[in-house]
Amino acid sequence: MSISAPQPNPSTDRDARTGETVTDSLVEANRAYAEKFTDPGMDARPVRRVAIVACMDARLDLHEALGLELGDCHTIRNAGGVVTDDIIRSLTISQRALGTQSVVLIHHTGCGLLNLTEDFRHELEEEVGQRPSWAVEAFRDLDADVRQSMERVRTSPFLLHTDDIRGFVFDVTTGLLREVTPRT
Repeated sequence: MSISAPQPNPSTDRDARTGETVTDSLVEANRAYAEKFTDPGMDARPVRRVAIVACMDARLDLHEALGLELGDCHTIRNAGGVVTDDIIRSLTISQRALGTQSVVLIHHTGCGLLNLTEDFRHELEEEVGQRPSWAVEAFRDLDADVRQSMERVRTSPFLLHTDDIRGFVFDVTTGLLREVTPRT
């Protein structure tokens, strides 16, 4: 598997009609948003005192899927929604500095990490001449990885609140969450 196959680059490829890059169109959309924007008067503390850790997959609209409004939660996303040291860092700040008490972990069907292995890191090292300092954190079993993520949160010495940690798998074809029971 070659990881450097040429791909279109949406941030630099220009739209033939407008001459804009994707980033240009996002900045323009922000200008339109800002014209109607009014400060909601919120602070950084989530109203519902929950932090959600989920995959970065573009098919997951977490606010819509969970009935959340602006200001309800902290949303922390990465490839796979796995609990890494950086996720623990963000959860620690979320709890200790900003008052969250619950953690919801969400993986999803059809995740790209289901098809990767640590060979990805080796191939990347061969291509760029430097070994990544991070692990791929790929997995073959969604439920097992959700359980592992729940365990990482529950056993972190940095987190104040570890009694309300729940894990789910989001089905990208039905939109439903399926709860994963933790290890006993």
